[in-house]
Amino acid sequence: MRRVLTIVRRLTAVCVSLLALVPAVAQPRFAPAKASVGVGDIMFQSPHKVTFEFTNTGNRPLTIAAVHPSCGCVSVDYPKRKVAAGASGTITAIYDAAMLGVFVKELEVVTNASNEPVYLTFHGKVTTKPSVPLEGYPIDLDNVRLNTNVVEFDDVNKGDKPVAELLIHNPYRQAYQPQLMHLPPYLSATYLPEKVPGGGTGRILVTLDSDKLPAMGLNQTSIYLARFSGDKIGAENEISVSAVLLPDFTGIEGASLAFAPQMMLTDDVVKLGPWGKKTKLKGEINILNDGRTPLEISRLQVFNKAVGVSLSTSKIAPKTMAKLKVTVEKKYLGKDKNRLRILLITNDPKCPKKIVTVEVRE
Repeated sequence: MRRVLTIVRRLTAVCVSLLALVPAVAQPRFAPAKASVGVGDIMFQSPHKVTFEFTNTGNRPLTIAAVHPSCGCVSVDYPKRKVAAGASGTITAIYDAAMLGVFVKELEVVTNASNEPVYLTFHGKVTTKPSVPLEGYPIDLDNVRLNTNVVEFDDVNKGDKPVAELLIHNPYRQAYQPQLMHLPPYLSATYLPEKVPGGGTGRILVTLDSDKLPAMGLNQTSIYLARFSGDKIGAENEISVSAVLLPDFTGIEGASLAFAPQMMLTDDVVKLGPWGKKTKLKGEINILNDGRTPLEISRLQVFNKAVGVSLSTSKIAPKTMAKLKVTVEKKYLGKDKNRLRILLITNDPKCPKKIVTVEVRE
């Protein structure tokens, strides 16, 4: 009997050891990038394709057993092979647009990741003539469209209160109330109208109070457009704002102006590329002081984080030059909405601000 118990204990220990080698949770996970997609206005009897991207965030292969559309007006396609752990795929739906009016369509996705299906939806409006040309509103935030998501206030002097305009298109039936979030103290917004009717357009007037800007030169921030009540901030609804505050040279004239520094550049465009196998491109230009007193570069700033700069000296003696070195890192391109530009703020009263553009050849 004692020998039997010893054998049982040994077998139990072996089983426990084997179980310890098995991950506690080993299963696939179906993670869609978006569970709901707005397609806006689409033309009557012009089939429209909708794509849902997903990733298997689990640690076992994912199998999509079936995708059931909510009606026969939608045809679907999805991966028939297993999707490896960490890999991505797409589910596509084609809506026949055979009926006029607002629509909401649903896809029931059955996978081996759960006993419960996952539901994906897309919505929009079928019309014989879109109420507003969507080309004028290329920024799609699902339930609202914008003409741009970049606001720039250039050449701002102390005391100025310039106004920038954002154009809104509401492609759906329900009225939309725009609201900008995370406005800094130097920005304010006016909404015209306060509620944009379904199918209609509106404007957001963004006013800059230059007296409240925190620094001379480039000031950058991000604000966010709420797409619905309780919306959160994120890259999708981000609007980049930049303002360039200039130094004040209104009191300089006559002899003072004659002895002032004068900035000259060998070029105001830095041309780089092609990439080839490189991950970083480099270039340079020279800055000449053609004046009679030292030229000071008080601000050297970039609009886009893909651009890096260095200056051999920020105080350039008369009739001498400084070297401006420029680098662009490929990994940051496309992650910033701003253009590739460099800002120089100087004590040259005739050229207090200079923008250098960076061009990259693919």
